Amino acid sequence: MARVLVIDDEPDVVRLILKVLSGRGHVVQTARDGASALLRVKLEAPDVILLDSDVPKIDGAEVCRQIKTNRATERIPIVMMTTSYIDIYDVGTEGGPDAFVVQPFAREVLANVVERVLFRRPSAS
Repeated sequence: MARVLVIDDEPDVVRLILKVLSGRGHVVQTARDGASALLRVKLEAPDVILLDSDVPKIDGAEVCRQIKTNRATERIPIVMMTTSYIDIYDVGTEGGPDAFVVQPFAREVLANVVERVLFRRPSAS
């Protein structure tokens, strides 16, 4: 069981993700915009983050960069959700996500990607 933070402003997408991941035993929390997501991560770091690339206030790429370049949160795996394939050079390797999921996604694909990044998450040292 993992604590998953879903950052997305689309209620239907959030409901689907909640159903899929909670059905696999994960605890799912949500944030509707980048600013509230960063605050939530600071208060209680999740085990994995599922981040929409297009969220209000602070976009997904910047949220990802801020989390990945902060020593306190850099080890949290981030799965970026996007509506189109993104070239790794579009987000950069420094401060970029650990994986991508293209929307619309199959439920099993989403669950497998989230669990794959959780499995390979580096231990704290």
